[in-house]
Amino acid sequence: MEPEASAPGGPTVVAPGTGERVLMWGGFPLLGAGLGVLLRSLVDWLATWPWVPLEGPVQLIAALPDLPTRIGGAAVGLVAGLVLAFIGEGESGTVTVGDEAAVIARGDRRITFPQSRTRAVFKDGNRLVALGPDTEELAGQPTDLDERRLAAAFRAHGYPWHEGGDPHAAEYRRWVEGTPELSAGAHALFAARERALRKDGSEAAADDEELRA
Repeated sequence: MEPEASAPGGPTVVAPGTGERVLMWGGFPLLGAGLGVLLRSLVDWLATWPWVPLEGPVQLIAALPDLPTRIGGAAVGLVAGLVLAFIGEGESGTVTVGDEAAVIARGDRRITFPQSRTRAVFKDGNRLVALGPDTEELAGQPTDLDERRLAAAFRAHGYPWHEGGDPHAAEYRRWVEGTPELSAGAHALFAARERALRKDGSEAAADDEELRA
């Protein structure tokens, strides 16, 4: 599905395409159900081994009736597939591009940045990034949305899209603790962000984005 303006001259919304959504909401549950059905065959095969990890659960499942076990496995796999589809849709997010401003929505987070202050928009790995007049990051969020669709939407509304990624990439230097050019406060900030990057979870991700800004 290509980007479509909600009205003539209106904003362009880039969201997961029809094929992506069919794959997520149809493919993942079906794959999960299929794996759940095959689980019984795998357990029966493992039960013939002289020793396997988690021998107790393997023997317990192998002792259960075949048909109910396969039906139960399919049901559990189906639910797991639906959960993965829900997570996948949330991770992809939605980008709305207008003449005045653009909005990146992902999960419960919404980041808005004005067109007048935007000097560069690009994909940096899996992140969509917008830079301001002083190369500061106006917005930066992970997204699985297609780069070509994003480029078309931003260019259609006059944003400076950079095909090759960050136009300032050559100016970056790796941070090394103790570098004399940086103040003690800057070193403390970089050290705090390094700790945030090593952690997992939504709180660590929020800390990472705050320290990046």
